[in-house]
Amino acid sequence: MCGGEPTINKKLPNFIKKIKKLGYLVKLDTNGSNPKMLKKLIKGKLIDYVAMDIKLPKERYPEIFGKRVKIEDIEESIKILKEGKSDYEFRTTVVPTIHTKEDILKIAKWIRGAKRYYLQNFRPEKTVDPSFEKIKPYPQEYLLEIQKAISPFFEICQVR
Repeated sequence: MCGGEPTINKKLPNFIKKIKKLGYLVKLDTNGSNPKMLKKLIKGKLIDYVAMDIKLPKERYPEIFGKRVKIEDIEESIKILKEGKSDYEFRTTVVPTIHTKEDILKIAKWIRGAKRYYLQNFRPEKTVDPSFEKIKPYPQEYLLEIQKAISPFFEICQVR
């Protein structure tokens, strides 16, 4: 599922059960804002893989999301995934006007010890906010430099 946060839908577990009955694997893409649902899905063995977006260093979440996102919920979701009861990855889409190298280093220290962490280069196409379409992505070499610095914190750390 993509496009919005699927864990806010109370019917998600039943929907996934229908998909699983058809014999499909289920990957959940989440922002981590609903750890209760995440835990329920993992405990029920309803998801095979979780990809959680880490948008910013934890101290910057309020700057972008205000009170809509509780940092405690994000931290709880990180903890749940790091327990390893479901296969997972963390990822950050690196946007030049939003993220600095220091931001990515702070994120890496925050989620250190995770199984996988991916840096995704921002692509200025089909954005919700048209002004983002004018942003030039970071050069690949810059992301590889950051990846090299943070890779010791993770089993797998790559640039996509």
